[in-house]
Amino acid sequence: MNDTLMKRLNDIVPKLLSPELLQGSGPGNEIGFYIFDYPPEFELEIREHIEFVKKELVKKKPDMKVEHVDLFRFILEYFKDLFEDDNVLDLAIEIQRSKGNTEVLEYLKGALEESKVAKAFANKVLASPPNLVIVSGVGAVYPLIRSHSLLNNLHHLLEHIPLVLFYPGVYDGQGLKLLDSLPVQNYYRAFRLVP
Repeated sequence: MNDTLMKRLNDIVPKLLSPELLQGSGPGNEIGFYIFDYPPEFELEIREHIEFVKKELVKKKPDMKVEHVDLFRFILEYFKDLFEDDNVLDLAIEIQRSKGNTEVLEYLKGALEESKVAKAFANKVLASPPNLVIVSGVGAVYPLIRSHSLLNNLHHLLEHIPLVLFYPGVYDGQGLKLLDSLPVQNYYRAFRLVP
């Protein structure tokens, strides 16, 4: 891991504890959606660091409630809740293996409608409202969930709760480039957590 990424990782906890982030008292007092982008090859280190961050937040601010949503686990739970018949999920996996992403996306199109997924996400998070939401697992759930679509649909649902998306790719303030290789998806409503 290079020194620049290490320094950025070290700046995460102080930023997450800042009143500007937690209380929306930054420019315009808007509720913050934040993105921590990183080179995809450091995915395993980032996963470990997220666990470290969660422990540090509790240690430094014991009354703070953090909800961590791994999008891959979330989508599996979402499908289990949505489809009472386990064969639907098994069939989707088989379609993906044999026919590819386009076909499985067509098969699951209704279930993956962005507003439905966002509503299920918000219901999960708001069941016991946290002070902060951390989201990971973006690369593992692509192309079932697209980060920019999820964030766009969550903005009005999470109201006053700040959200931090750990993103394996590049975010330049105007667009998201997953895995640093897929086409850029326009998204400009988030701040970079640590430049």
